[in-house]
Amino acid sequence: MSITGSISSLSTAMTLADFTCLGLIIPHLRGRDAAAVIQELGQAMQREQRVPDLLPLCQAALDRELLMSTDFEGGMAFPHARLPGLKELSFALGRSDEPLRWGAKATCSVRFVFLMAVPAADLNQYLQLISGLARLAKDSRSVEKLYAAQDPLQILDVLQQIKLKTKLSPEDLELLK
Repeated sequence: MSITGSISSLSTAMTLADFTCLGLIIPHLRGRDAAAVIQELGQAMQREQRVPDLLPLCQAALDRELLMSTDFEGGMAFPHARLPGLKELSFALGRSDEPLRWGAKATCSVRFVFLMAVPAADLNQYLQLISGLARLAKDSRSVEKLYAAQDPLQILDVLQQIKLKTKLSPEDLELLK
């Protein structure tokens, strides 16, 4: 590959921001528990036409939470729903001003919730996205920037700094465990 080819591929690398938009970022969640937050983020996804129907998204995400909490380090949770008929993978991000009790036993607290709507047949992009989110959660500087962001645009700027890998290494797969 030429130097020019390397530079152009770097500039077009996908980032976390490619799976969301300003209308899907809620910097001050109103919900105080998993069900309310998932519904609030789901409403944003429906409003932005990322999902055709709110109920299947929320029900599938809540069912998944009951089986196993999606809380993660860095004060984040990654609820998700695989749904037939979705055209693209996307997520809504909410930040809570106060820690939220998260999970079936509500033993963990989170401040950031990434609700993902995943096309039923999508595996590759979903793994790339979740790997990028795991790297974000482990990057204390980026997490601090998310806390400090004043509005959805600043949050989106932080997400644009997290590049997605097109090939996952064994280390990336380890992050997902």
